Formats: sequence, structure tokens, C-alpha cells
Amino acid sequence: APQADASPSGPHWLVLLARRLTPTDYVSHLDRMLGNAGRPASMPLDRLLSLKPLAALGGVLLALLFGGTKSPQAALLSVCLVAACYFLPDLLIYNSGTKRQARMQQDLPNVLDQLLISVEAGLGFEAAMARVGTSGKGPLAEEMVRTLQDIQAGSTRRDAYKALAARSSVPDVKSFVSAIIQADVQGLSVARVLKPQAEQMRIKRRLRAEEKAMKLPV
Repeated sequence: APQADASPSGPHWLVLLARRLTPTDYVSHLDRMLGNAGRPASMPLDRLLSLKPLAALGGVLLALLFGGTKSPQAALLSVCLVAACYFLPDLLIYNSGTKRQARMQQDLPNVLDQLLISVEAGLGFEAAMARVGTSGKGPLAEEMVRTLQDIQAGSTRRDAYKALAARSSVPDVKSFVSAIIQADVQGLSVARVLKPQAEQMRIKRRLRAEEKAMKLPV
């Protein structure tokens, strides 16, 4: 379900109007996009919802300024301009989310190696996550910290891990979280689960690098 912001951004009436006029499924879609983008503090969900109609209004003003509906072509151009302004915030959030997810994909093999080394050294899995989260940089390290915060706030480990997977669109991250949940449910050794995961991620990273190299000109 879409997360309500702690303090609505923008005029309260505009936020309420935007939520009332925006379809629920579309609000959920925007909320997922913000989750993939790491929920930037500068753009909470309510601010995004209230910004979109304002952007469309700006598109209307621009359309009127450049000819409005003087001809069928001008009318079509005006409609396209308004639509482009309305969906421009979506594009910016999507672009930010895509870059963040790509960084998570890139960091995953190193994070798995660090978790495996820490667990084999005798740390518990959550302590290993805390070490990786506090010493590492990037979105995946931030997600580790947030997952631990969810557990400390009262969430079960399984729910916190599932929330981590839901905040990512990277299949390998979802696969890693699924393996950890399975190990937790079945009481398996975390190191036993992490080792094949880390090896698989290293192989995938090498294959992606080879694929990129093959696409480069000689």
C-alpha cells in the first residue's frame, strides 16, 4: 500500500485534491517508483502528487503562450505539451530509481562477499549486516541499515527482509533475500546459504563484464 507521508508537502487542500483525483493504482505505482529511488527526502509521495497537476497547469500556460488551439496541429501539440509536463516528474523519479537499482546490482557481489567473510568470522547475520551497512557506501548499504532499523522498530526479520526485497527491482537482490528468508525459516546456516549466492553473483558479474566488452569496438 502507498505510504502516507508523515507531514503532507504543499498546501493541504492540494494534497487532498491530488489524492482524490489520482487513481489508486497509479498512486501505488508512483509509491513503488519512489521506493526504487530510495524515497528521496526532497520528494515524498504527497509532494509528487501535488506537483504533477501544477506541472500540467504550467504546460497549459505554455501551450496558450505558443499558440493554444489556433489549428488542429497546435491543439495536438498543446495536448502533448500538457501531458509531457504532467509526466515529467515521473520520468525524473524513474531515472533516479533506475540509476539506484543499477548501483545495487553492481554492489551486490561485494556486499555478499563482505557478509560471508563476517559470518564465517563468527558474527551473526544481523551483526554482519550492521558492519556492511555502516562501513559501506551506496544504496545497498543504506538498505541494510534500513532493514535493521525495521527490525529494531518491531518488525519480524522475515517482514523486514521482505520489505527490503520490495524496495528493489533487481532480481538478484530478490533472490538473495528469498534465500535468507528460507534459511531463517528452516534454521539453516547463513554461511551455507551465502557462499553459493556470493559465488553465483561473482560469475554473473564476470559474464556482464564480458558481455559489455564484446559490445565495444576493437
